[in-house]
Amino acid sequence: MKRWLRRRLPDPRSILDSKYLSVFGTLLQDPNLWHLNRRSASGAFAVGLFVMFLPPLGQMFVAAAAAIVFRVNLPIAVSLVWLSNPLTIPPMFYFAYVIGALILGDEIRTFQMDFWLDWHNWLKVIKPVLLGSLICATISGTLGWLFVEGLWRWNLMRQIQRRRARYAATTNRPSSKRQT
Repeated sequence: MKRWLRRRLPDPRSILDSKYLSVFGTLLQDPNLWHLNRRSASGAFAVGLFVMFLPPLGQMFVAAAAAIVFRVNLPIAVSLVWLSNPLTIPPMFYFAYVIGALILGDEIRTFQMDFWLDWHNWLKVIKPVLLGSLICATISGTLGWLFVEGLWRWNLMRQIQRRRARYAATTNRPSSKRQT
């Protein structure tokens, strides 16, 4: 799993050279931001999936700041934010609106593009959207953390079983040398 992630993550140099992340300056030099272990990967998934449900202004910046504060893998946290993109944002935030409206007891409006694009209507739906986004962010961040923790542990247990099987195969094999 670690090798698979390393092949897919961007090079740290490309991230360090990003003009958007240059505001963090020397904070990006912390080696913990680039380590790939269970704690940093699961924490980065939690951060990235949480920030993904926040309003889409400055998500990369918020994810990078949170990764620095929590000292988790920066490339993973920032990359996961891109799950919310122009194609996925409308269904994500409508779902968040529905969750928030259900909790607040508001009437749920159907998804009509002209209503949602008119900024005058945004004040009518801002509370349910923000509440639903916070709930969805918390749930997705927690589930992401649990999933990576579980996957990492499962992979580790599989490696341990393989080592034990190899060790057992080498110790049970009859020796080719004859004892005299």
